[in-house]
Amino acid sequence: MYLNIQETADYLEVPVSEIHRLIRERQIRTISVDEEILLNRDQFNLFIEQREKYKQELETYLNTPLPEDPDIKDED
Repeated sequence: MYLNIQETADYLEVPVSEIHRLIRERQIRTISVDEEILLNRDQFNLFIEQREKYKQELETYLNTPLPEDPDIKDED
């Protein structure tokens, strides 16, 4: 399935300017149909998988309790 630039930005949850930057730097593939730039949605599957993995790792890290500080109980 092909998406235009705005739909791609919404799909990836990034600003439109980021999509334009990726196109300019040729990091994503595009096709032109009747002066409209289209992007294949399937090329972003790895990006979405990596983002979800990062979110899960971050959530796990943030939910891990801090170890008890051994110096707190030390009274001199």
